[in-house]
Amino acid sequence: MEEKNKIIEVKHLSKKYGKSPKYAINDINFISYKGEILGLLGRNGAGKSTTIKCITGYLPFDEGSIQINGYDIKKNPLEAKMNFGYVSDNRATFEKMTGMEFLNFMSDIYKVPEDLRMQRIDEFQRSFELGESIYNLISSYSHGMKQKIAIMGSLVHFPEVWILDEPMTGLDPLITQSLRNYMNDYRKSGKTVLFSSHNLDAVQKICDRVLIIDNGKLVEEININLFNQEQKKNSLEEFFLDKYGV
Repeated sequence: MEEKNKIIEVKHLSKKYGKSPKYAINDINFISYKGEILGLLGRNGAGKSTTIKCITGYLPFDEGSIQINGYDIKKNPLEAKMNFGYVSDNRATFEKMTGMEFLNFMSDIYKVPEDLRMQRIDEFQRSFELGESIYNLISSYSHGMKQKIAIMGSLVHFPEVWILDEPMTGLDPLITQSLRNYMNDYRKSGKTVLFSSHNLDAVQKICDRVLIIDNGKLVEEININLFNQEQKKNSLEEFFLDKYGV
């Protein structure tokens, strides 16, 4: 891939928590390119969420560097953060706002004009189907509805990078399919999707590449097209469980 197509570049990323002598993630290196869906796989505690939280600037890190669309997350945090939308694993929102108030708030933060934001909200409503509940307090939402409004808020500025941590948790099968379709469409528009998931079937169906993190280290990169050609009898889930499930 050409240099100009880099959208996320992570170099020698390492992170410890508190005074622990052990690295939660250690010497993580990878590049994500424009127009691809990149998946992060690993068991619970492997370091997926820590890696994502470092990339988004949510967590400080001890060593290494992270660039998003050319902006260093430490040196130019505001510029870097304007280039991505993030859905955290805890679906963080402002629960005393209505869904529409939250989307307008996110639009204001990212300086999205009023006419454009309404177009995008209408588009999100067709894909994620909050309906009239968008005018209700977020505190009244079910887990799945909170996931939907978090997804909508992360996309309102149409960012270069869409980062999601376990995005399919709590969604029913129809909305999960809508999310997968939206991720594919987002890639086709030239944008980049980075997400972690335990849903290996979904990962195999929509990702271009997969990075496997094990015990805080990046241990394998898989090109999904090549994997599908070479492992005709084995699914990604079978491969992962056989190699990393113990």
